[in-house]
Amino acid sequence: MSQHRPAQPKSVLRGHRAQVHAAAFVRSNQRLASGDADGFVILWDLTIMRPRAVWRAHTGAILGVADWGDDKIITHGRDNRLVVWKLGPQEEIGMSTALPLDESAPDRAQPWILHILEVNTMNFCSFASCTTESDSNHGELLIAVPNTLETEAVDIFQLPSQNRQHTVHLGSKTEKKGMVMSLGLFWLEGNLTLTAAYESGLVTVARLGRNETWDVIYTARAHGQPVLSLDVAPHKGFFLTSGADAVIAKHPIPTTATFPLQAPQHPRQTESRSATASSPSLLSAAHSSEPKQSKPVIETQSLKTINTKHSGQQGLRIRSDGKIFATAGWDSKVRVYSAKTMSELAVLKWHEVGCYAIAFATLTDEEALHPINPSLTGTEANEKAEDHVTAIGTVDSKDVTVTVSKLSQLSVKDRRIKVAKEAHWLAVGSKDGKISLWDIY
Repeated sequence: MSQHRPAQPKSVLRGHRAQVHAAAFVRSNQRLASGDADGFVILWDLTIMRPRAVWRAHTGAILGVADWGDDKIITHGRDNRLVVWKLGPQEEIGMSTALPLDESAPDRAQPWILHILEVNTMNFCSFASCTTESDSNHGELLIAVPNTLETEAVDIFQLPSQNRQHTVHLGSKTEKKGMVMSLGLFWLEGNLTLTAAYESGLVTVARLGRNETWDVIYTARAHGQPVLSLDVAPHKGFFLTSGADAVIAKHPIPTTATFPLQAPQHPRQTESRSATASSPSLLSAAHSSEPKQSKPVIETQSLKTINTKHSGQQGLRIRSDGKIFATAGWDSKVRVYSAKTMSELAVLKWHEVGCYAIAFATLTDEEALHPINPSLTGTEANEKAEDHVTAIGTVDSKDVTVTVSKLSQLSVKDRRIKVAKEAHWLAVGSKDGKISLWDIY
């Protein structure tokens, strides 16, 4: 039996009056954006663990929050609106820092609104986004949300034009998929790719072809109950889903290399005995000369599924190095898993009520080079996790001396910024309105 004390969060952010539904690290991990069930958003300064901006973004609960570059925040609310806010470091100066817990605070100023999309939020499904293929300056963005009229379909909008570019119907309309519950949107092999998970437990991947049609390339029913969350690995090699059941599933994202296209069927050509009898008409000849589109093979087998015996794991997120992922549990526990083996590495218990939101800080390239051991299982894995929750591995004393020496040369402000950027943060939002911050692996 391990004699280690239960792991404790590095810090706890208190300020939301309602349950925290969404969280995201922004601006190179210097800020954490969190949204609650009352529609409030707090932008936390992680260098001092204090709020920098507080405003009511929506009249309904927050479904999702994300950044767009360093000066824009996207929020998605249950009031059928998706809003892009102008909120860079300069805009923070005029913002209120009165927390939602302070009911006596006057009306808080909102940031400047850049865009508003009227969207469907009956599904409780948050938006997914990615930049356009040719855009590297974060000037254009694609937004995927459930369709306004058909809860099984997906709309894809382009910003800043706010034009709807696609309405995607995946699979057969006669198939009972239920509402869209979770989405992913990204580029792979030059093709816009969409992942969608449904109320029925069905999971689907589709890609946009050259003829502007969406081809389903993967579909599987890995869950017996509604899918609660979905996240795509950073290298786009797979994605994970968790549901209201106890299952966590790893799914492939087929490529032309792994699952080749299905060649079109061509009729056999035979020599004609009579030119007049066998010569095709001009119309038939024209149709036969048209290029035939190849259809992709539809993969139907998931890579791996595990029964965790813990139902209601949601908010699943994969860390930026692709090595670990975490889920927020209805049972108030956060579970950390190896992305490679899907074995449980750690259980973090601090909140007394259910957890809803998970967010990982983005690791630098240098940090991503130091992997954890994903082969540990059972008691050994739990002990290893407890050893590393508050301290990352063991280092040589000379390295510590050099690091301390470099830190001592920085100002207090720069030192705090460096720590905030490089910490291996895991943020957990809970029904109690608190956000626990853990520094792990």
